[in-house]
Amino acid sequence: MPPSLSKPAPAPGGGGPGAPSRGRAARLERFSAEADAGRGVGSTPANSVEVRVTGVGRFKTVLVPPNAFVVHTRRGESKPRHIGLGVSFRYRPATDSFLVVPGAMQTILMNAFCICSELQGILVQAYVQWIIEDFGTAYRKLDFSDPEDPMRLVNLQLREQAEAAIKDKVATMSVHEVLSDRQPIIEELTARLRGVAEGAGQAEDGLGLRIVTVQIKEAVVSSKTLWENLQKPFRSEQGRLAALAELAADSVITDSRMAENRKQETRRLSDERELSELRALNAAREFDRDAGEQARRDEHSQANARKAADEAHHTRLHTLALERERHEQETVMARLRLEEEQELSRMRLEAELAAARARHAADHDRQLMELERERVRAEIANARSAAALQAELIGRLPEIVEHLPAPSEYKAVTVGGSDPGTLAGIVAQVSAVLSAMKTGE
Repeated sequence: MPPSLSKPAPAPGGGGPGAPSRGRAARLERFSAEADAGRGVGSTPANSVEVRVTGVGRFKTVLVPPNAFVVHTRRGESKPRHIGLGVSFRYRPATDSFLVVPGAMQTILMNAFCICSELQGILVQAYVQWIIEDFGTAYRKLDFSDPEDPMRLVNLQLREQAEAAIKDKVATMSVHEVLSDRQPIIEELTARLRGVAEGAGQAEDGLGLRIVTVQIKEAVVSSKTLWENLQKPFRSEQGRLAALAELAADSVITDSRMAENRKQETRRLSDERELSELRALNAAREFDRDAGEQARRDEHSQANARKAADEAHHTRLHTLALERERHEQETVMARLRLEEEQELSRMRLEAELAAARARHAADHDRQLMELERERVRAEIANARSAAALQAELIGRLPEIVEHLPAPSEYKAVTVGGSDPGTLAGIVAQVSAVLSAMKTGE
């Protein structure tokens, strides 16, 4: 079986004697759905081939996929111009015709409602896989004219032949033979289909097809009552074997439990006796241990009390010694602190006195320098000539005039017969102007 196909489903009722009837109904519905899918009911065609036609007018080219068979004929010619797998060719629309068929393997699902030799209904589900072996024979003997699914009519014809072969073979077999051994049905179906498709070894007598595989997926008894009756002997036998095995197991388990209980009881009594002896021995040892431990604890507590008293006495003595030493150190420190404070006070007074002397000396020196400066200035002022004073006055006239207030009115005053053209006249005029402005203010 090809790896892409699932394994045959188990026979109905294999889930136990209480298997629900809806499992059979679900299987029957699934068989019908798969059969409808194989017939193309409710599904889009999957065997159509997409062929591209390129070019314009008479100069066209048909491009065929590499996995499709094609036959190209021309008007007036008895033999095809091109035939084969994936053959592309020049095409004249006015005189040429071509047929493209998929070359992939085809799978046909079928549900055959059969009547066995015991006049009981059986539903047999099978599938057939086939491919085109000789397309030169196939296109002449088979109908590939459906543009949407070229394989539809061929699959329909093969399905009808396969269902007829299955029904013929099942009619000669009993229910038990159909359910237990499917190989005769497979062989009969394979022989029938190969005789039709392949011509029983002679290619010119066949249809140019090759049957790849034929398999029976499942066989289901149509009658629920018959199916349950067929299962009853096996279920009864299995129930009897299970009951005997359960009784034997219960007997063995009971004997084992009794022996185990006896061993456990004996072991329990022995353990209790040993435990009693061990408890008494442990109690005596525990008493001795407790008494010795109590004595050791009393002795240890007394020793600890004496040691604690000695430690407390030593601690008090040490504390007193530390207090005395601390008082002595505090006294020494206080005396040293007083001496340091006195020394600091003396040094502070000396520094203040030195600073005062320095300030007095600095004031005295500053006063002397000011007196000397005044004396030098007076000498310089006394030593300056009238011409120098006039030159200095002239040089500072712009500054003096700039700082003068703006007069509200201007009066011209001519002072006694001084010549205004001379320096003495100019100085006299400036002095008069200044005096007049002060008087006006």
